[in-house]
Amino acid sequence: MKVVYTFFQDYWPLLTFIVSLTLGVTAAVHAALTKQDVRAAIGWVGIIILSPILGPLLYLVAGVNRIRQDQISELRNKAQQDFESATQASLADVGKVAGEQFRSLGVLGNRISRFPLREGNHIKILRGGDQAYPAMIAAIQDAQHTVALQSYIFDDDRIGEQFVHALARAVQRGIQVRVLIDAVGSRYSRPPIIRRLRREGIPYALFMTNSWGMRMPYANLRSHRKILVIDGYIGFTGGMNIREGFSSYLAGDQVNQDTHFQIIGPVVTQLISVFAQDWQFTTGEFLPFNTWCDETHVAPEPHVLARCIRSGPDRYMESTHTMLLGAFAIAQEHVRIQSPYFLPDQILMGAITTAARRGIQVDIVIPGKNNLKLVNYAMVSQLDQVVRAGCRVWQSTQNFDHSKLITIDGTWSFIGSSNMDPRSLRLNFELDMEVYSRSVAREVEAIIDGEIVAARPVTLLSLGAIPFRKRLRNRLIWLFSPYL
Repeated sequence: MKVVYTFFQDYWPLLTFIVSLTLGVTAAVHAALTKQDVRAAIGWVGIIILSPILGPLLYLVAGVNRIRQDQISELRNKAQQDFESATQASLADVGKVAGEQFRSLGVLGNRISRFPLREGNHIKILRGGDQAYPAMIAAIQDAQHTVALQSYIFDDDRIGEQFVHALARAVQRGIQVRVLIDAVGSRYSRPPIIRRLRREGIPYALFMTNSWGMRMPYANLRSHRKILVIDGYIGFTGGMNIREGFSSYLAGDQVNQDTHFQIIGPVVTQLISVFAQDWQFTTGEFLPFNTWCDETHVAPEPHVLARCIRSGPDRYMESTHTMLLGAFAIAQEHVRIQSPYFLPDQILMGAITTAARRGIQVDIVIPGKNNLKLVNYAMVSQLDQVVRAGCRVWQSTQNFDHSKLITIDGTWSFIGSSNMDPRSLRLNFELDMEVYSRSVAREVEAIIDGEIVAARPVTLLSLGAIPFRKRLRNRLIWLFSPYL
């Protein structure tokens, strides 16, 4: 032992150098070979070189996609076979429903999504927790057969308690209940909601817990999806997490805002299909189609054409990104965007600014009060790019709004869980829906325009008035935007 101790005492600098060199080279080579975004590859290689010990550890935690795309695709194919075979229908005539302008966008959706456009859907917009939570809880209370709930954040607060109570009563009635929460999102509240779920005997699982057996969940690979499906034919999706901060009678004047959607119709089968894939991938349990889907119900009028667009670090990584590029390219009159975290990459930024330079009116609504300060700093630092191109940027003067809404020419709407930032577009598992409907688009436009009425315009003059130290701070944080 004394010899070994003496050896380490004499040669620890050399051993440290060898270990750091081995870790650094291995991590740098892995990043260079596996990262598809050159900026991400350069960023990680730079971090690894600057810190040969800490850098590889950070890369191991936050930079490695531990889900092999071929592996997850195989698992998802098995879980989805019954669901998708039932959802296949003759392709809807987008040109007939929405106009010739949107026909190519329908073709794009057909090619990037395994889901077809489905007719016969009824969509109801729910503003904030005051409308969304009572509707969701009432649907759970009325469930006759099944309840599938998936959320990024499910807080153990007064709203979370109401959901748990409704789910527990459903279990007691003999309803089949499954609850899937993201492992990172489950830790937003202390204590986590899973303790309450476990006490009530509600079947639940955490998406992407750490395979090393450690308590720390992955920093990336989060499931940001929000899905609730009741009895296989009533669905809810959108941007709403389960938190009392979105309920005015609990949060008062500081209530946050968001937008959620209730859907009845064939597209609900696509919602439960995504849930079933995620559930089987997480737990290994297969959910039978005949139990969890019901396409016999006819949705009330008016009917709209819709389809789910899923994205994530598997075979669907570029789905949302590609869909938005196609939508901005076919715009002819007006593009409206509302996003709490507006950090598009340069390709998407180019599509938005090109639309403005083509003479399209582009309105972008961002929060005046943001819940993520670092993201807000980075966001402000690149607003000059869209303003210079002719986009109109509006900073809300109201409480924080978590809505993710896009409309094109009063006909096409894109709604769901995706933010317009690198994490949503490349690192998270997201679920959105494209809707071809002038009536739905008008409602979404009214929400965005309502924010604009009371908003402050962001101009080059106002951006230039920001003190130099803050502009420098914002720009430095913007350099790390791919990792925010």
